[in-house]
Amino acid sequence: MYNKITRILLAVFAVQLLCLLSATAQMQWTEDGNGYYDFSKEGIAIVDLLHANKREVFLAAKDLTPTGQRSPLEVQSFQLSPDKKTLLLFANTKRVWRENTRGNYWLYNLNNKALTQLGKGLPESSLMFAKFSPDGKQVAYVSKHNIYIEDINTLHYKQITQDGTDRMINGTFDWVYEEEFGTKDGFRWSPDGKKIAYWKQDAKDTRHFYMINNTDSLYSFIIPVEYPKVGLKPSATSIWVYDLNNSTNKPMDIPGDPSQHYIPRMEWTLDAKSVILQQLNRKQNESKIMLGDAHTGTSRTIHTETDPAWIDIKARWNDGDPSGWDWMDGGKAFIWLSEKSGWRQIYKINLQGKETLLSKDNFDVIQIDRIDPLSKSIYFSASPLNATQKHLYQLSFAGGKAKRITPAELKGTNSYTISPNGKLAIFTQSSTTAYRNGAIVSLPAHSQLIPPTREMQADKTVPQTEFFQVTTVDGVTLDGWMVKPKNFDPKKKYPVVFYVYGEPASQTVTDNFFAGKNFLYAGDMTEDGYVYISLENRGAPAPRGREWRKSIYKNIGIINIRDQAMGAKEVFKWGFIDTDRVAVWGWSGGGASTLNLLGQYPDIYQTGISIAPVTNQLLYDNIYQERYMGLPQENEADFIKGSALTYAKNVRGNLLLIHGTGDDNVHYQNAEVYINELIKHGITFDMMAYPNRSHSINEGEGTSEHLARLYTRYLKQHCPPGAR
Repeated sequence: MYNKITRILLAVFAVQLLCLLSATAQMQWTEDGNGYYDFSKEGIAIVDLLHANKREVFLAAKDLTPTGQRSPLEVQSFQLSPDKKTLLLFANTKRVWRENTRGNYWLYNLNNKALTQLGKGLPESSLMFAKFSPDGKQVAYVSKHNIYIEDINTLHYKQITQDGTDRMINGTFDWVYEEEFGTKDGFRWSPDGKKIAYWKQDAKDTRHFYMINNTDSLYSFIIPVEYPKVGLKPSATSIWVYDLNNSTNKPMDIPGDPSQHYIPRMEWTLDAKSVILQQLNRKQNESKIMLGDAHTGTSRTIHTETDPAWIDIKARWNDGDPSGWDWMDGGKAFIWLSEKSGWRQIYKINLQGKETLLSKDNFDVIQIDRIDPLSKSIYFSASPLNATQKHLYQLSFAGGKAKRITPAELKGTNSYTISPNGKLAIFTQSSTTAYRNGAIVSLPAHSQLIPPTREMQADKTVPQTEFFQVTTVDGVTLDGWMVKPKNFDPKKKYPVVFYVYGEPASQTVTDNFFAGKNFLYAGDMTEDGYVYISLENRGAPAPRGREWRKSIYKNIGIINIRDQAMGAKEVFKWGFIDTDRVAVWGWSGGGASTLNLLGQYPDIYQTGISIAPVTNQLLYDNIYQERYMGLPQENEADFIKGSALTYAKNVRGNLLLIHGTGDDNVHYQNAEVYINELIKHGITFDMMAYPNRSHSINEGEGTSEHLARLYTRYLKQHCPPGAR
């Protein structure tokens, strides 16, 4: 669920629109950090940030057209060889789980402009994560769960793992590791090029969950997904090292049962003598940093951290990507983030395990934006005074108090894509009043070098998104946003629609240009006369301290639901809400929250639209659900208590349940078990199943439009709009 933030519908549409508006999507910087490469059907261009985004052709489409082919390669990214004479092009990519991570790799000789395909003889578009060796003479890659090394001159390749199957995975990861840890690329060249370290996963004990396709052939067929449900052990995961000199594979001796621990991070130390890795226990509340000797295979723990709830990994503060090790002091120490003080703060840990607190402010680091060795500083995002916003800060390698870089007058969500040279950033400023993207600013001065390339202003003739706080009867203060109807009259009563997510994967109450906009509504909610509100409950990943975020431990479906319901009661006290017309909707975790609100507080909510919900927490994957709820072998009652299925018998209002039958994340099974419970108790409801659609329910012609019309019609029918 780390990437579920893109599956909550509001975020889905916002992210899609941002990708259309932003020139920084899938950014690959130029070597000097003063520009980036832009990939299109016309080829590859260099965009020069210092010269008003001037575009210069790097490789034209004709350069990317192999001999004998009519069409150019559709290049997604490339690497430059160490000698700067050859490009390694990743093209014609295919989707694996969430992203296009397999395809074809081609070498492009910058001198003679020759294109040469790698991996000839291997299955088409099966190569993954190809990387030059440090000397540039070889390329390693994954195909069909085995790792290969290919000589770029002779084009002879050697298979260095022999046991790869659909159940034995080398150099990449199973479904749940990618979904919940963000891991994809599963091997690393040593800095001296003499060895390759890689992950191996034994998934033979991970059962397949079968989805059924009834529509694409005369007879139905099954689609298997290796999916470890809550309470079942994960794939046994180990680290191996291949030695190029003697062609041997050796496992690292890592303490602990490999099927009861996770290894979400692994890299080489800079001296190539050891691998460094992070191991989590099954509950994910104990983290160990280990060094493994690449020669002997022995390992030792240099640092241990525990938490009564759970420990987040780097993906949480690095845009979902756990890869890389943030070295300092020439590889003798590294950056680490921890919440042990009550705030998410930055530490330095040396290779003997000694830690030093660097960020000494009492507020949360939201994310690391850039570690800049040239200026000896760390750029990070934070918002100490307002949990709905985000600003850039700078911290010296020496530690101390951080300096705010974002000008004080800039509110909202301020995002920075910082150049590798640390001197430039592509700046996006997004608030409820304006959206500005593409400005180039200098760092740390924040001087604007180039104005924004795209700007949108909020329409001031329509109701604006307002932020507010309410304090519930439990003494919990919740952030929220609200959009009132046009021609609002506080003396009248209006229907309210609550948008909810509620789980640790995502916030809904953030100050950005898309806050308060319901992209699923086919029409204008303000024109039709709805009040639209979202509340941020405890457990959401807001920068409000460890206790705020981790109070939800073993309480998903309980305290988050109570916060939402008690917050709604405070909203009702404003006097202009018609408490007989109260609707709530959400997607994924928000769909589960919607069902829980209908079942636990039927006196408050009369209408709910639940999309792709987890109805029984025991049906979801082990990494996510056990991280936040513990192990069902020890506290199964908490899983049951927090599941919407438990309260289905109490639903009295109007319910529209929506699910894609091809959802490999939250299985359609969730809808069916919930439907059975409703039937058992004689509860009528409405249902829409989208055949073979995934968790995002956006595949197929007309799907998104149909979903929007369905949503809007149901809302208008059961929670009629307009003032009374």
